[in-house]
Amino acid sequence: MKRSTASVCCTLLLLLLGASCTFAAGDSFTFGVNPQRNAVLTAQYWNPILAYVARKSGVRLEMKVEKSGQDYSVKVGQGEYDFAYTNHIFNPANARVGYHVFARPHEDSIRGEIVVTEGSPVRTLEELNGREIGFPSKAAFVGYAVPMDALIRRGVTVKPVFGGNQEGIMAQLKGGKVVAAGVNSQVMRDFAQREKLAYRVIWRSQEFLNLPLVAHPRVSAKTVATVRKAMIEMNTDPEGGKILATSAALIGQKPPLGFEPSSDKEYRNQWDFYKTTTLPEYR
Repeated sequence: MKRSTASVCCTLLLLLLGASCTFAAGDSFTFGVNPQRNAVLTAQYWNPILAYVARKSGVRLEMKVEKSGQDYSVKVGQGEYDFAYTNHIFNPANARVGYHVFARPHEDSIRGEIVVTEGSPVRTLEELNGREIGFPSKAAFVGYAVPMDALIRRGVTVKPVFGGNQEGIMAQLKGGKVVAAGVNSQVMRDFAQREKLAYRVIWRSQEFLNLPLVAHPRVSAKTVATVRKAMIEMNTDPEGGKILATSAALIGQKPPLGFEPSSDKEYRNQWDFYKTTTLPEYR
């Protein structure tokens, strides 16, 4: 296995956060995190979890975060990461890499939503016709692909504005820079709670399982099994449970916390979406 190094950004974040771990000599594995939030908050959430998993499993995981969801999706399509927290593997452009699901968050399912602020006069999708609407990035599944597909099917034409990540476009919605936004229902809920933002859902999709944990085919089955065991046992271990609770508090995440085993089969409706979508970039 090629030894990987974390990005300069994440290295600085580790120092700022005071994270320190000692590992035996050996290979390290990159862990690419879908940039739904800003880099600092992402690091504050994930670094303690990955450090715990590394201590328990002996497998060193180095977090990598890109500037935007679009940049991240390109890296997924290039097979850049050994492990990742992402649903970008279902995009046909990335599926050929062969990432496979091995676990998922023990959380509620997510939906794509189109939302407006509570005081907005907009009540229907048709009222958005011809207007600028915010999305995280073109790579976002429930934040862009799913709601944009719904708009096209309804004959509603909008002018997309991209915020780089989920909370980036939510901040623009809060600031009144966009009249509506396509979002991940869970990230929107957590953001609104932290930011005291009252909002209203004018459209929502079917349910999809939350972002999975995936592994590149170059990672051995033994290594994947070792990491999976440490992750799924985390919420039953006092130390692990405390770390999960602390990370959850940072973003306003609600229980249940932790991870559970999963597989590609559980994500069938996400694979199927790309087979039937009206979006020209996926046809």
